[in-house]
Amino acid sequence: MPAAVALVVFVGAVVVAAQADLEQRQLLATVVVGVGALVGFSGWVAVVWRVPAWTTVAEGLARAASTLTYPNAAAAVMAVAAVLSLVLKTSLLMNVMRFLLCAGIGATMSRAGVIALLVGLGVLAALHGVGETVRTAVPPLLGGAVAVAALLPTMRVAEEPRALLAVAGLLGGALVAVALPRLKKLLIPVAGVAVATAAATAFLFADRLATRVSFSSPDRSQAAEAAFDLVAQQPLVGTGPGNAIFFFVRGDEGTRVMRYVHNEYLQVLVELGVVGLVLVLAVIGAVLVRMWGGKRSTPLHAGAFAAVVVVLVHSGFDFLWHLPAVLIVAGLCAGLGFPSTRDGVEEGTATP
Repeated sequence: MPAAVALVVFVGAVVVAAQADLEQRQLLATVVVGVGALVGFSGWVAVVWRVPAWTTVAEGLARAASTLTYPNAAAAVMAVAAVLSLVLKTSLLMNVMRFLLCAGIGATMSRAGVIALLVGLGVLAALHGVGETVRTAVPPLLGGAVAVAALLPTMRVAEEPRALLAVAGLLGGALVAVALPRLKKLLIPVAGVAVATAAATAFLFADRLATRVSFSSPDRSQAAEAAFDLVAQQPLVGTGPGNAIFFFVRGDEGTRVMRYVHNEYLQVLVELGVVGLVLVLAVIGAVLVRMWGGKRSTPLHAGAFAAVVVVLVHSGFDFLWHLPAVLIVAGLCAGLGFPSTRDGVEEGTATP
């Protein structure tokens, strides 16, 4: 049932977005960005004031999760919204939302979220133009870096939260994100100061954040090995949806058990076998091909295409397809990129 519901949720979101006209698609994209910004702000608040239900404590750090169960899921939604926001009309509110998205991703300390965001920005630059992408992406990224730098001392659960420093960093980062595009001649000096401040703070806390700046992840590596052992036993049709359980021994800690392998493609291979993985990749390929036909008509198509790539990349590091909220966002972005007979200009002309 969960696998079937996941498919229905994704397809339903695609159908809704694909049937919208251009004005409705712009509004829908703005709503997705707004929801992502709210996730980012609530996650930041949760870290500063240690809200247990909206944070996850891992490796001694309080990481923002907002209401999306765990930090990496929150980072995925925000990375999608951040890429999508860069093709929407710039305004004061949009600049603030872009900043909150970047700051929120940093507050999650999600390595996969950062990697997926960078790949998405690369795809957007290729489709929408390098100059335009850099112009819109640099201010919120720098502002977010300042906000996260001020948040780092608070993230260590062994230390008392420094709310005043975190708030000052958030306001300072917002000022950088909003004012930077208007500074023109002072753009490079201000950007340099912002980068230097963030880099210096990160260096001071490097020893405490070593696990988040490393690609090492023993649990995931050993779970992946256990997953391939299951694939070897049932390569064609897999264990069945929801039947995969991964056992592995980690040093002196004894046997550990995981339900998810933190890689959706490998998870599908384990549960549905080669047949299931081929079918899933065929669906993904069909969606991308369908979106490819409309990407050049409006900037929104390029942003939607890059946003879907963000989900696909991040899915290689986490179990995002098990969370309906992520599937809804991914489906809406896919539908936003679907072409219609007149590129989404006429209402109701698009079909998935």
